[in-house]
Amino acid sequence: MSATATAQPTSRSRPYRLARRAGPSLAYCATLTPVALFTLVKAPTGGRDAAVERWRALRTGLLAAPPAGAPGRRPGTLAVLGHALLSLLLGLVALLPLGVEVLMVLRGVLYGLVDPGPYDHSWGGPSRGGAWLAHFLVGLPLAAGGLAALIGIAAVHQRLTRRLDGERSPAWLLPTTLLIAAAGAVLFVAWTHQI
Repeated sequence: MSATATAQPTSRSRPYRLARRAGPSLAYCATLTPVALFTLVKAPTGGRDAAVERWRALRTGLLAAPPAGAPGRRPGTLAVLGHALLSLLLGLVALLPLGVEVLMVLRGVLYGLVDPGPYDHSWGGPSRGGAWLAHFLVGLPLAAGGLAALIGIAAVHQRLTRRLDGERSPAWLLPTTLLIAAAGAVLFVAWTHQI
């Protein structure tokens, strides 16, 4: 009896933890591209330490991750620029799921307000309520997938940021980052060809 009682909170706590990480991960991923561009401009002109502090603040502030390694460590300019380039790649990929979330709000939650009709050929049409409900229901799994992608991108990036504090990164981290960037590029090209 106690084994069953122990298993239930564990199975319920994982989706709860994922849901709690969705908002901070969304905000974190939305900041990747601007902070990476800031770093690429500031690091070569003497703003390396400010850029590193900005990455650390994002990681500990938005993701509530504990400080890593030696916070007083000063990585070199090339390390910071390399981190900024990888961050820019992940930030550009994060724009895809961020766009999915925006579309879910505009074309799912607010569908009946942003599309005045007629709904004769819309999913769920010909009524406005049916079309609105159909677009909302189709958007739910897409929004969930977008949030899962943002959580994953934020998790990979925060592991990258720990390298600035001198922590060794696992062997899979750099290939995974490059694979995410390549997959994002393929998805973007496929999407643009569909338009």
